[in-house]
Amino acid sequence: MKLNRQGWALWSVVLVAGCAAPAEETGPPGGPTPEVGVVRPAAQDVVLRTELPGRVVALRVSEVRPQVGGVVRRRLFEEGARVQAGQLLYELDDAAYRAAYGVAEGNLARAEAKAASLTRSLQRHAELVRIDGVSRQEYEDMESAQAQARAEVRAARAALDAARVDLERTRIRAAISGRIGRSSVSEGALVTRDQQAALSSIVQLDEVYVDIVQPSQELVRLQQQRQAGGLQAAGARVQLRMEGGMPYAHAGSLRFNEVSVDPASGAVTLRARFPNPEGLLMPGMYVRASVEQGVAVGALLVPHQGLEHDAQGAARVWVVNAQDQVEARPVQADTLLEGQWVVRSGLQAGERVIVEGRRRVEPGQQVKPVPLTSPPAAQGAGEGPAPRKGA
Repeated sequence: MKLNRQGWALWSVVLVAGCAAPAEETGPPGGPTPEVGVVRPAAQDVVLRTELPGRVVALRVSEVRPQVGGVVRRRLFEEGARVQAGQLLYELDDAAYRAAYGVAEGNLARAEAKAASLTRSLQRHAELVRIDGVSRQEYEDMESAQAQARAEVRAARAALDAARVDLERTRIRAAISGRIGRSSVSEGALVTRDQQAALSSIVQLDEVYVDIVQPSQELVRLQQQRQAGGLQAAGARVQLRMEGGMPYAHAGSLRFNEVSVDPASGAVTLRARFPNPEGLLMPGMYVRASVEQGVAVGALLVPHQGLEHDAQGAARVWVVNAQDQVEARPVQADTLLEGQWVVRSGLQAGERVIVEGRRRVEPGQQVKPVPLTSPPAAQGAGEGPAPRKGA
C-alpha cells in the first residue's frame, strides 16, 4: 500500500502518541519529603557583651622629685620593691639647711624677746599716761613699736617654719604606696629643686584602670536602642582576656565614658577599674575587654547556622510554618553572642527555625521538621557571617 505525504504525517502522529501513552499512565516519580533540623527559640532576657581592645593604665603614678637642692647622701630602697606611703627613699646632705634652721630659730627668739620687752614698756607707759607722767604721743609711739615687734615675731616664726620645711625635704619620702622603679641617681649625685628628671617613680598596682576603645557609632546605636525601649541598662561588669587569650580571674567595673570622640580614630574611651592583687596587669599591657552593654528584653537566640545575611547585609532565617512548608523570614539581628545570634524582632518565640538541611530546600517546599535536642556547634569564621565586634 502506498501512502501519500499526508498519510505519512498522520501515521507518525499515531506512533508518537502510542509511545507516550505508557508514561502518562505511570505519572512522575515522587521522592521522599526532605528532613530538616529545627530549633524552637524561647524568649529570654539576654545580657549583650561586646569585646573591645584596651590598655592597662596605672591607678596612680607618683614621680619622686627633689624639692630642695643638695647632694644625695643615701638611697634607702631597693629598685623594683614595694614601698609604703611616707617611707624614706633618699637622704640629701642637710648641713646647710640645719644651719639655716638655726639662724631662723635665733631670729625668732630675738624677735620674741624684743616684743616681750616692748610689751612691758607699754604697760608702764599706760600707768604713767593716766597720771600725766608721759605724754600721749610717747604712749602712742610705744604702742606702734610694740605692734611692730609682734609683726616681727610672726615673720620670724614663718621664716622658721620655712627653714623647717626645707630641712625636712632633705629626707625624700614616698607620696603613695606601690612598686618603685629604678633610680636615676646614686649616692653623691647633685640634685636641684627644679630639675627635669625624676629621681624615680612609684606605681600603684593593687588596682589598675583599663582604658577601652569603642567605635562611637556602636555606642550611639546602643543608646538609641535603650531610648527605644528594646535595651535595658546592664550592670557595669567587665571581663578581661590577657595577651595570648588567657582569661583574667577578677572582674572589673565600668567607671565612665569619655565625653568626646577622638577625631583621629572616631572612637570613645571607656574606663574600667580592676583589682590586681597578683600584679598580673601592668601599665601599657594590651588586653581584650568584654563589656556588658545592655540587656535585650525578650530576645531570641538562634544558632549561628540558622541565620544568614544577603548581599545588602539584611538578616533572615528560614522557618517551617504550620503547613510544614519552608518560609523565609527577615529579622533584626546584629549581635553574635557565644555562637548564637540575638534576634530582637521578626521572629516569634516557639517558631521552628531551620538550622540543618537548609541548603537542600527552597521556599514553599514541603519538609519534615526534626527537632534538635542540642544546637550544633558554631561554624568557623569562613563558613558564616563574621561576628560583629568593636574594632
